Amino acid sequence: MRSENQIIICAMSGGKDSGVACFLLKQKGYNVVGVFLDLFDSKEFQKAKIRAEKICKKLNVPFLVLDVKKEFKKKIIDRFIKEIKQGTTPNPCVICNKEIKIDLLVKKLKKLKIDFDFVATGHYARLQRYAKHCGQARLQRYAKHCGQARLRQKAQSNEYQLLKAKDRSKDQSYFLWMLEQKELEKILFPLGNYTKKEAGKIAEKIGISRFTRKESQDICFIGKDVNAFLKKYIKSKPGKILNQKNEIIGEHQGLCFYTIGQRKSIGLPGGPYYVSGKDIKKNILFVTKKEKELDKKELVAENVNWISGNKPKMPLRVKAKIRYHHEPASAILKYQSKGKNYKIVFNKPQRAITFGQSVVFYIRENLLGGGIIC
Repeated sequence: MRSENQIIICAMSGGKDSGVACFLLKQKGYNVVGVFLDLFDSKEFQKAKIRAEKICKKLNVPFLVLDVKKEFKKKIIDRFIKEIKQGTTPNPCVICNKEIKIDLLVKKLKKLKIDFDFVATGHYARLQRYAKHCGQARLQRYAKHCGQARLRQKAQSNEYQLLKAKDRSKDQSYFLWMLEQKELEKILFPLGNYTKKEAGKIAEKIGISRFTRKESQDICFIGKDVNAFLKKYIKSKPGKILNQKNEIIGEHQGLCFYTIGQRKSIGLPGGPYYVSGKDIKKNILFVTKKEKELDKKELVAENVNWISGNKPKMPLRVKAKIRYHHEPASAILKYQSKGKNYKIVFNKPQRAITFGQSVVFYIRENLLGGGIIC
């Protein structure tokens, strides 16, 4: 791909990763513009905006701020609260990556008549065009799973594949399973072939480390105390806590404040206890002392998206990942008997499969797609 005269919009978060991504693009000769998405009002977020501006100034690239607070509240915060009220444990970062950081960003740029060729982010993931990069061995593997007719169609296309990052410990492809071909053809992941350590060294070398802060694993609009955030929007609705013998052993403060597998802050003597289930209609929280009871071999996924835009042939052997820090596990993916949902049957039981979280499917390093655990 020619870099000369091409304009890249680089999403800036105020952190090292997006700063290094911006630098790498400029180093390759692209005309880079740093864009900060102003998502919501908070002291920490405004500090991030200042850091992003300083990084762009240091790299000598134009800096632009887009106010998307209204859209972020509606699409991410309000949706998160609604799903929590329904008893699930959603992952707002997955939705945000697609609907805000890519789709809305592109929409805003077009509305402002800002010319650009690609959008880039600081995600650790890789992207490749199938017909250009695949070899015979990969073609044969694909034919086995999807059939010769689909293979011929694929080999003649410019289909994009989303792959795990070089740095497996930092790989963020899990958060990108909602992306479609129309988005992938307009996006770049400059950090995909770098490790976190390598990116850190680049940040030090180019002098942007002093503008950044320690990386946070928290949801950006919540912070460290999830329950304190939820109590601002959701009224407490106490109910019964039952053990594995269906005996009442306590009272919970509202099902929305608990998640499957949780051990801390349940408030029961004689523990440890683990949250093993919820009955939303009866407002009952189920707990167990036996951690093994959290292990399940099956789950059902809804709202499944396939990166290629085409459903693969079923049943399909995959590696399935049920949360970001979960090790992908061997499983069989197949159609559920009714509707458009899919059933995932693991070779070995998995701990604390949680409704509302994302499950994603891999074959080797290739992210096939994902869905919501229902």
